[in-house]
Amino acid sequence: MEKINVLIDEEKLNKRIKEIAEQISNEYKDEEIVLVCILKGAVYFTIELSKNIKNDSIILDFMKVSSYGNNTETTGKVELKIDLSTNIENKNVIIVEDILDTGYTLNYLYDYLKSKNPKTLKICVLLDKKDRRKKSIDVDYTGFEIENKFVVGYGLDYEEKLRNLPYVGYIEE
Repeated sequence: MEKINVLIDEEKLNKRIKEIAEQISNEYKDEEIVLVCILKGAVYFTIELSKNIKNDSIILDFMKVSSYGNNTETTGKVELKIDLSTNIENKNVIIVEDILDTGYTLNYLYDYLKSKNPKTLKICVLLDKKDRRKKSIDVDYTGFEIENKFVVGYGLDYEEKLRNLPYVGYIEE
């Protein structure tokens, strides 16, 4: 196994997630919110975020999409693997994603969910790799902007491993 360097430690992650949760809490007050967790990578982020949003009307739902062929490079073609189980029509919806890089996946998800007529639709990402962007997309809540490194931990994986690290790290080349 290659050496993993800490990029964002657990303390910084928790602090920033609490700040995002506070912003969401203030914007939505007691309105119902559907958090759409994009599997598998966003699970840790979504759960921690939901625990810190001061609102008793949170619905969690899950989607799984794929746009990676060999696990490290996107194909650009997005495939829906698991769809929502919640009707989001006329509801406040926040897509929660672990990382935004090319923008293909989030563009697809945004358009797909928009077609289901939510009251509001926003995007929340833990990590944003702007250097890799191929499709423009507006993000409402961003945890951290990072440089173009292969990151693992806090839900992000390398061949399905290393998701459970309590920090975001990068693999040295």
